[in-house]
Amino acid sequence: MITLWHNPRCSKSRQALALLEEAGAEFEVRRYLDDAPSETELRALQSKLDIPVIEMMRVKEALFKELGLTRDSSEDALFVAMAAHPKLIERAVAINCDRAVIARPPERVLDVL
Repeated sequence: MITLWHNPRCSKSRQALALLEEAGAEFEVRRYLDDAPSETELRALQSKLDIPVIEMMRVKEALFKELGLTRDSSEDALFVAMAAHPKLIERAVAINCDRAVIARPPERVLDVL
């Protein structure tokens, strides 16, 4: 089953959700802003995404700069920041077993079907 980390106020996240619905996929929605992932979950996600931690983050979010984070911050600092401030997590994220994608563009969500 697919899990979609979703922010209903984000147009790209809504588009990813609609694509899963149109495909008839079985999925569950996790509103990650209300149900924040732990640092452990974020580390597991990064392993599935197989990308640098910084690519999981919304680096243009004002909070990123306010927290003193940079592209050169340690992985540990970035994981801690995302766990404490889930709005820093790039969205939407689709997870299916050992595969995951950041749905940017939203059509990438279909890669986990």
